[in-house]
Amino acid sequence: MLNSDELRLFLAVMREGNMLAAARRVGVDHSTVARRLTNMETTLGARLFDRSPRGVTPTPAAFALAPHAERIESELLAAMSSVAGRDREVEGTVRLATPEAFASHLIAPRVAELRERHPRLTLELASESKAASLSRREAEIAVMLKPPPKGRFVTRKLTDYRLGLYASKAYLERQGEPAARADLNRHVFVSYIEELAGFAEMIALDQLLPGAAIVFRASSSAAQHAAVAAGMGLGVLHVFAAAEDDRLVQLFPESMEVWRSYWLVMHADLQRLPRVRAAADFLEEVTRTVRERL
Repeated sequence: MLNSDELRLFLAVMREGNMLAAARRVGVDHSTVARRLTNMETTLGARLFDRSPRGVTPTPAAFALAPHAERIESELLAAMSSVAGRDREVEGTVRLATPEAFASHLIAPRVAELRERHPRLTLELASESKAASLSRREAEIAVMLKPPPKGRFVTRKLTDYRLGLYASKAYLERQGEPAARADLNRHVFVSYIEELAGFAEMIALDQLLPGAAIVFRASSSAAQHAAVAAGMGLGVLHVFAAAEDDRLVQLFPESMEVWRSYWLVMHADLQRLPRVRAAADFLEEVTRTVRERL
């Protein structure tokens, strides 16, 4: 019979795609992962992974086992959360996956406050353009631009925020400031690499100015901000980030702003764990205190 440790290792390999990363994830050595996977395959009488120098490839048997293993994992987590009292000390690690600008400008400047409240809590901040998979446990909490369409998730709206059209002062001195929206056709722009944007909501330039002449694309909002500030072209930037940069000027703020939303998403099985609850409460507090400038 398989035990919970073996299933945990199996899920780590499924999620990481190779044994070395899976070993790091669960805190054992590579040989332990390989040995336990072999034991599992012997017990099941089926091969779970095809091994190669580049990693492992799940077999049909692995894909058949995965949902059952995840259900057992969820039940164990639910059992842990049901006995975790609210007065228990908050400790452990929470991984938070957020869009880059949210992480850099709203959360990172305030993490010292979280540390003061919960000195035994470690926050891992994964700032990426793509959406993290909570189902695969890539993170305990995610901040997304729209709620997930399905799954056992707890979802709460954190806040709305604005995107605006910006140019650098140096660029406007060279190229001239557009007096009307029609003048924007004479200018060049910075935007996202569309196929690398995790959410369609990240790409606002098409909504504001379809057919704009784009001369620089980046998957990173910080790279776009830097390029606009350096005079590469005009770009749609987060107002809460651009307002802090005195190199930038917002153009047509009354008519060329786009509203978006940040959503807090957690797996339902994790929401009552003290460490997850503490991190989620902190996120809600931060966004509540800065909402006016978003």
